[in-house]
Amino acid sequence: MTSAADAHPLDLRAWLAHVREFGELTEVSGAHWNLELGAISELNVKKAVPHALLFDDIPDYSPGFRVLTCSTSSPTRLSSLLRLDLQRSHGGLVETLRGRPRQWQAAAAQFNPVTVDDGPVFENTDTDEAVDLFKFPSPLWHEKDGGRYIGTGCMVVTRDLDSEWVNVGTYRVMVHDRNHVGLDMIPGKHGAIQYDKYMKAGKPFPVAIVVGCDPLGYLISGIEVPFGMCEYNYIGAILGKPVEVVNAPLTGLPIPSHAEIVIEGWAHPGDERIEGPFGEFHGYYPGKAATAPVVTIERIYYRNRPILLGSPPAKPPNDYSYSKAVMRSALLMDALQAAGVPDVAALWAHEIGGARMFNVVAIRQRYAGHARQAGHILSQCGVGAYMSRYSVVVDEDIDPSNLQEVMWAVATRTDPDIDIDIIKRGMGSKNDPMSIAYTTSAPLTSKAIIDACRPYDFLAQFPAVAEASKELQQQVLAKWHHVLG
Repeated sequence: MTSAADAHPLDLRAWLAHVREFGELTEVSGAHWNLELGAISELNVKKAVPHALLFDDIPDYSPGFRVLTCSTSSPTRLSSLLRLDLQRSHGGLVETLRGRPRQWQAAAAQFNPVTVDDGPVFENTDTDEAVDLFKFPSPLWHEKDGGRYIGTGCMVVTRDLDSEWVNVGTYRVMVHDRNHVGLDMIPGKHGAIQYDKYMKAGKPFPVAIVVGCDPLGYLISGIEVPFGMCEYNYIGAILGKPVEVVNAPLTGLPIPSHAEIVIEGWAHPGDERIEGPFGEFHGYYPGKAATAPVVTIERIYYRNRPILLGSPPAKPPNDYSYSKAVMRSALLMDALQAAGVPDVAALWAHEIGGARMFNVVAIRQRYAGHARQAGHILSQCGVGAYMSRYSVVVDEDIDPSNLQEVMWAVATRTDPDIDIDIIKRGMGSKNDPMSIAYTTSAPLTSKAIIDACRPYDFLAQFPAVAEASKELQQQVLAKWHHVLG
């Protein structure tokens, strides 16, 4: 696909020009940074086709200091971000994505980032006393949040102490004051591993945080890229050309040359403050405010009329839940195929479960036990095991992304006594809101596999569905679109 977004790798403005072309950008004037902007974005993603929202004229801020939200919330925008042919449906996008992550990962080594001398990110530089994070309209996203978060749809750039490995991760970033932020990194994540090395060596940890960029940057920064691989390489494989970076003057860390806003500084040994709480992807505040590393910001780089990229977690659907659902659906489809499950028609990792806790696969039943096989592998494969609470298997006439159809199948094609399997002591998470009820200190949880397919041994006798055929529905929709919309 060629588009305006290809003019410069990771150029948000080129991508937004493309989004305007296909009619999925709404500009909003006058929304307040204190709760109102977040609430508008939260309600927007509940629409059937939520547009991206570009906020300007934000109270207390100069015109042109903008915030973008809901960037990845439609199949059209997400396919555009991933440089695929534009897709208008969930199923079409998942099918187009099948096998692509594996191809991108395999090709990543060929796409080392290219360092250039200058870029639009350096149009403005604030240093020393001029550093003021409150220059940018970081929202207070939700009423129970512990503070204003400048980093939600962000890219946190760090470097390993013992090698040249550069990691780019998405970790939440809370503003403490004009030149300090809290950086919350879950233990075991690549950024946290690098941070721990510096702390044990008693050295300050260099950090460059990109808080405005092409959303492809934060999308890939938030997925599981292999240990030791740089996310810039993976992004380059998607783009089909290397990411253009400049070296941040203070730390030397590579940052996208066309980034909107970058804040740079150091996390010093022993410097921690209370951070949070902040909502999580499943829609709860699972933890209380706790200590987290502090980054002292010494420099800020930003473009004229800068755009802060927001993507806060919340009760699904949230700002980024759609992109997670699509990416994980494609990965799960590939995993089932690799495990030898035949005739998988469609799959959807539902946003209501944060693309982890409620997954549905549609199959064409070929043999006795096929449905149970698909359900158990969906629940326990490497991609799907973490927090996989419910795995539902349906026939190919059911759209797995349509909860109305899925629950109709559950209600009419299951016998609870024989069609629900329970796995005990499966992989859970401390981040699970139900972890308060875990009976052990280890993050173990039970899992349900629901076989909502027609019973294989009674396929021929099972009652026919009382509805118009798919072919007739399409004919009627085409002829009567002025009535049916």
